[in-house]
Amino acid sequence: MLKKGQGPIATVMAIALAFFSIYFWSAKNYEFIVYIGVIVVFAALILSTNKKVNYPNNVLWGLVVWAIMHMSGGALYFGGTRLYEIILIPLSKTLPILRYDQFVHIVGFGVATCLMYALLKEKLKPGTATFASIGIVTVMAGLGVGALNEMIEFAATLMAPETGVGGYMNTSLDLVADFVGALLAWVWIARRGKV
Repeated sequence: MLKKGQGPIATVMAIALAFFSIYFWSAKNYEFIVYIGVIVVFAALILSTNKKVNYPNNVLWGLVVWAIMHMSGGALYFGGTRLYEIILIPLSKTLPILRYDQFVHIVGFGVATCLMYALLKEKLKPGTATFASIGIVTVMAGLGVGALNEMIEFAATLMAPETGVGGYMNTSLDLVADFVGALLAWVWIARRGKV
């Protein structure tokens, strides 16, 4: 099921999932147990389609890094504050940005946008789409994954009401971060001449 160079990717993901599963289970952190379940489902989906889809290894590594960043955000505390709540760079006096949470969204949905492009480019016939149209569809597909993530977060708040997901402000800032990540991914794809 694995292609050349994918063994280390699968190994790191498996170790990270095992470690964080044990940690969250022992901490009774049901919110992140749900998220680990979601990660396992998506990993299984990628693994089951690996022979049919040409997933770039760098994108798969990006997904692993994103998963580890996400799980670390829920597991690590600094000075009694969960990593997800820490402001990395204070960009606003009135909005809680730039938090680690938003940074994970930028990275994660940038990677998701690259994944969407990898899925899309397999279906394109040369000369059938313009740079702009491919860019719009790719960025919107990445944002669609971001919207799905927000629905999963909403479901997590229903299953484990004590989550630290936040309300409308958090969802909105997450979606803005997703958009930034998707645009940055498109710039990266375009600069590498992959269009």
